[in-house]
Amino acid sequence: MAKGITKRAEDYSRWYLDVVAAAELAEHSPVKGCMVIKPNGYALWEKIQATLDKMFKDTGHVNAYFPLFIPESFLKKEAEHVEGFAPECAVVTHGGGKKLEEPMVIRPTSETIIWSTYKKWIQSYRDLPILINQWANVVRWEMRTRLFLRTTEFLWQEGHTAHATAEEAEQETMQMINVYRRFAEEYLAAPVFVGVKTESEKFAGAVRTYSIEAMMQDGKALQSGTSHNLGQNFAKAFDVTFQDENGKLDYVWATSWGVSTRLIGALIMIHSDDNGLVIPPRLAPLQVVVVPIWRSDEEKQKLLSHVEKITGDWKDRFSFKVDDRDNYRPGWKFNEWEKRGVPIRIEIGPKDLENDQVVVVRRDTGEKSFIPQGQLVELLPRLLDQIQQDLYDRAKKMREENTFYADDWNSFVKRIDDPGGFYWLHWCGSDACEAQLAEQTKATIRLIPFDGEKESGKCVLCGADSDRRVLVAKSY
Repeated sequence: MAKGITKRAEDYSRWYLDVVAAAELAEHSPVKGCMVIKPNGYALWEKIQATLDKMFKDTGHVNAYFPLFIPESFLKKEAEHVEGFAPECAVVTHGGGKKLEEPMVIRPTSETIIWSTYKKWIQSYRDLPILINQWANVVRWEMRTRLFLRTTEFLWQEGHTAHATAEEAEQETMQMINVYRRFAEEYLAAPVFVGVKTESEKFAGAVRTYSIEAMMQDGKALQSGTSHNLGQNFAKAFDVTFQDENGKLDYVWATSWGVSTRLIGALIMIHSDDNGLVIPPRLAPLQVVVVPIWRSDEEKQKLLSHVEKITGDWKDRFSFKVDDRDNYRPGWKFNEWEKRGVPIRIEIGPKDLENDQVVVVRRDTGEKSFIPQGQLVELLPRLLDQIQQDLYDRAKKMREENTFYADDWNSFVKRIDDPGGFYWLHWCGSDACEAQLAEQTKATIRLIPFDGEKESGKCVLCGADSDRRVLVAKSY
């Protein structure tokens, strides 16, 4: 265990914050509830952002930017939306030393300001679809905050699309939740369940909300991406109509979808260990670090010259850094890169130079191997791929070992606290039973799975008929 990092088994919440601090990802801001994202943390967000941005553009989306300030009257136009977000809104009442004629809400999400704009852009079916994404910050006034997982201000992307038919909007909503699923599994190395939220858990103003849910190492769920079919709700609120091919006027069909810096919290809690951060190679800002070990200036110059030759053709294959700092001992450097989660560390000293080898250390397992220097350029990309796959497999195994079926209410109530984890339960579909579940256990229905097979059973709360199981867990 790294010095200064609490063991997961002792205090998981403290461990999480210790990892964030040890890896120098973020720190609390002087503004309560907000965070300063440090260079290491922002480099991770840039990798997430670049990967997702390409995935969005590959599916035909483009980026734009909309105002931070939203007139209060806009938010009130969609009743369900304002009811859902009102408690979280930060409102500006004064500007330029004067009271504003109309208060401005700092965006908690941008549906209202964007749909007021789309009204000007859309007249005909020829103007559709609009496929826009925005990278931005938002503000939601949180009472209990935790770095990356829940802060008053956070960074995210929000897609907002407009369509001519309900079918197109549904296809878009499904496409984007599957983009998030693919990102989570192929880049974040996080196995996820995919499904639809219940009516009480859906996004305020949506017809349907789809989500991906990942299991953290403490058995809790983290909602890691959502995609919303908004139907015609916002188009009706802002009177956004279009003339179809037959000359008939109709309201536009809408979607929105988003993920945030919360994904960094997910990465930490899925993969990291008692020694610090562990980063899946495909999201690692730095994939390989080389630490030369010398005892004299002569050895240093000889080693650095040789390392430069070894790494000469690495540039376009993977990201790397040679740690040639004079003011830190090798052991200190090893510990620092371990805490920062760099997937592969390479150690090379005078004896390794003589033996034409290096020591390769995997961050995820700590495994050390002696590798001939000439094999590195071919071996390292394969090893990075292997680490990526192994992290996914390990996370999936953990999820499988902590996912259970429960058909008895009393047994479930005991087990949701210890051992915790995910539970597949029968539920009758009533709001009353869903509310009772949350009130008595602090667990919630995370989703109704897309791929869940029909299965006759009885609701664990009331005993009424149920035709499929839903995913239940405590969550962040």
